[in-house]
Amino acid sequence: MPDFDAEPEPAFDPAPKPDPFDFEPEPAPAPKVSERVRAAVEEEATERLVSSSTVESVGQNFQLLAHTVLSQNARTLEDLVKEMLRPMLKSWLDDNLPHMVERLVRVEIERVARGR
Repeated sequence: MPDFDAEPEPAFDPAPKPDPFDFEPEPAPAPKVSERVRAAVEEEATERLVSSSTVESVGQNFQLLAHTVLSQNARTLEDLVKEMLRPMLKSWLDDNLPHMVERLVRVEIERVARGR
């Protein structure tokens, strides 16, 4: 047999295992907008029916109206809801509270009578 020197096998490091918690999803692709839609949006932005001074004037007038209404009539939505719910709550309590109290008192008397 011939005599030969065997080279040692090279040492390989095993490939690192991927970390399951180190996952970064690919970002969703941007939605494709047709050229016609894009042109319509750009045209709408450039062609307004009213000027910017008109928009500002209208906004100021609506703010003035809101301020006037709120300062003269300081009732809030919460006040209106309370006013509407008060008669309904009174009616419900009149119908149900005596029966609830009677039942709970009876249960408590039984508990005390048993010596707990």
